Amino acid sequence: MVQKLSSTATFARIAPRLLPRVDRLVHRLTGGKVMISQYMLPSLFLTTTGRRSGEPRVTPLACLPEPGGGFLVIGSNFGQVSHPAWTANLLAEPRASVEHRGRTTAVTARLLEDPVGPGTGDGAADGSAAGGGERAQAWAALLRMWPPYAAYQARVDRRLRIFRLVPTVEAAPEEAAGPATAAGT
Repeated sequence: MVQKLSSTATFARIAPRLLPRVDRLVHRLTGGKVMISQYMLPSLFLTTTGRRSGEPRVTPLACLPEPGGGFLVIGSNFGQVSHPAWTANLLAEPRASVEHRGRTTAVTARLLEDPVGPGTGDGAADGSAAGGGERAQAWAALLRMWPPYAAYQARVDRRLRIFRLVPTVEAAPEEAAGPATAAGT
């Protein structure tokens, strides 16, 4: 039922404005222990650097956890016409952090791109790419997790952006600052 509802155009108009706000509020009120969306899909909070402002931008997202601590995330924007802002932020600055199950990890984002052309999913309903490339495999895995992504892709002419978030060895932004020290000591 939830998947069918989330595939509708009405949901696509309402969800981008409502769901992230509710997720952030519930997350804040529970001290980072709960996200509403986690009850439907694996979810995380992605912190990017705003490409224009340079300020941290936090976005709740569905994710597909991968072996080794990485994640796949998709810029579906619930099937809206434009790419979500967080995807442009990652393209401008791929270093980010994720909070997943109460743990914050520094990551580097990589846009997955297989060859684009006729029949390769460039705006096609299947969103896939030619052959069994990395993006095509990720798309198939994401569809197994959440089949409505196919409906989101079918509604738009743009190709949904898929990112692989790979853990890095550097500290997450809030950990990199370290403890505050008194001046002059």
